[in-house]
Amino acid sequence: MANFDFDQAEGLRRMLAGPRPRIITFLSATPQDDKGAMLVNLGASLSQAGNDVLVVDACASAHGVVSRLGLDHGTSLLDVARQRCGLNQVLHAAPQGFNVVSMTRGEARRGPEEGRRLAKAFGVLASQSGIVLVDGEFDGEAFPVPLMASSEIVVQVSNSATSIKNAYMMIKRLNHELGRRPFGILVTGASEAEARVVYDNMAHAASRYLAVNLVSMGSVPADEYLQRAARLGRAVVDAFPLAGASVAFRQLAGRFAMGSCNHFRA
Repeated sequence: MANFDFDQAEGLRRMLAGPRPRIITFLSATPQDDKGAMLVNLGASLSQAGNDVLVVDACASAHGVVSRLGLDHGTSLLDVARQRCGLNQVLHAAPQGFNVVSMTRGEARRGPEEGRRLAKAFGVLASQSGIVLVDGEFDGEAFPVPLMASSEIVVQVSNSATSIKNAYMMIKRLNHELGRRPFGILVTGASEAEARVVYDNMAHAASRYLAVNLVSMGSVPADEYLQRAARLGRAVVDAFPLAGASVAFRQLAGRFAMGSCNHFRA
C-alpha cells in the first residue's frame, strides 16, 4: 500500500524545489570545429523556436564555442567561484539568440572547495535557464562539475571509421567512470541513410560488448550552406532557412525541446 503522507511530502518538496534544469552535455569524436558549429546552430534553432537557451563552454582547450563566437572577454564561472566578479559579468548574449558563458577558460581548479564553488555557480546559472547546452570534453576521469556527469550526454560522431572508433572508445571510458547508463548519438556530416548505418552499428556493438543502450538523436547532413552561414557570422537556420542543414537543425531542436532525451537520466 502506498504511504500517502510520504507521497504528499515528496510531491510538496518537488513543487517547492521547482523544475530541474535541463542540461545536455555534448562530447565529440569529430574535428574540434564541428562541435562548435553544431552547438551554435542547435542553440540558434532552439532559440528561434522560443526556448531560453544557455550554451556553456566547458572545454579546457581554446577551441570551444566561446572562442568560435568571439565572445571570450577574459572572465569565466571560475572567476565567480573565486569571487572576482558576479554572474552577470560572465554571461554574454550571442547574436544567434542565446546566452553563452565560459566555465573555466582552461584554468585548473585549486582544490575541492573551489570546485564546490564552481559547481554552485554553474548550478545557479543553469537553474535560471530553460535549456543548457554544454560544450564539453571528457579527459577519461571526470567532468569539471558533477552536474555534467548527471546530465544527459550526447556524443557527436561522423561516418568516418576514425570518428566511429573514437566515439566508441569515448563511450567505453564514460561507461567505466559513470557506470552503465544510456548515451545519445548525433551523427553529423552524413545523409540520413548513412547516419542510420552508423547508429545501428554503434548501438549493436555497445549493447553486445558494454551492455550500454545508445539512443539515436538524429543527424545533420553535410551542407555547403553551413560554411556560408559561418562566414557571415550567422546560424544556417537564420541565413539559409530552406537549406538541408536548416531543416535538420529545426528537427533536432524540436526533439531536444520536447524533452526526448529525458529518459537518458540515470
